[in-house]
Amino acid sequence: MSVLPTFTTLGSGPTVLMLHGIGGGHLAFAPQVESFASSGYRAVAWDMPGYGHSAPIEPYTFKGLAESCLALIEALGCEHVVLVGHSMGGMVAQEVVARRPERVSRLVLCGTSPAFGKPDGEWQQAFVAERTAPLQAGKTMAELAEVLVPQMIGPGALAEGVRLAQHCMGLVNPSTYRRALEALVTFDRRANLPHIHVPTLLLAGEHDRNAPPAVMKKMAQAIAGSTFLEMAGVGHLQNLEAPEAFDAAVLNFLALPGQLLH
Repeated sequence: MSVLPTFTTLGSGPTVLMLHGIGGGHLAFAPQVESFASSGYRAVAWDMPGYGHSAPIEPYTFKGLAESCLALIEALGCEHVVLVGHSMGGMVAQEVVARRPERVSRLVLCGTSPAFGKPDGEWQQAFVAERTAPLQAGKTMAELAEVLVPQMIGPGALAEGVRLAQHCMGLVNPSTYRRALEALVTFDRRANLPHIHVPTLLLAGEHDRNAPPAVMKKMAQAIAGSTFLEMAGVGHLQNLEAPEAFDAAVLNFLALPGQLLH
């Protein structure tokens, strides 16, 4: 049995499990943990393996990340959960639903895609090299965050949300960041989209260059009965750039009649 990832939890009711992106941690969902808990849910935000106090996994793969997430779902005593995945966390969520669909009652995918880039090794290696170059040059994760976060947001971003995003990214272990980037470029679950049969909400940021609205809209078209929403004025970090609009969209989706939530 692998060591369980660490997580934060608040509230009681149906479990909403939030999976952060590559530059995140459980704190990246701090506004949602409070908001969902006060709306009658048990809000749980994990630290992906290698993040926060979660032990890293070896090898660092989507299979391993999904197994770690499933172990957490079991440890929480849930038959199934609402999975909310942002960016790389949205890829982990897709991996979980591909492997164990019965464990997921509803799916919320934000700022994510069903595959990473072009399936050609050179392009992917160049992406990893470009993202890790500042670390190779001796920059810290906090310095990296100061450059990267402002490039990810839209013009309508809430200043305190942007500060929280920079803070989270500054806390990421550089070797985990490198391992996560290397895993990221291997992801491809496009073939599974038509097999997703749980109510699914896809949230895109108007100015998101990492997971553009057109990519997410196409993804939504491949998932039967899914709902696609584009959030105006924001970029890649929707839940921190516009927390109130984000929370309202998710809570409205969870309140829709559909599968029974426990």
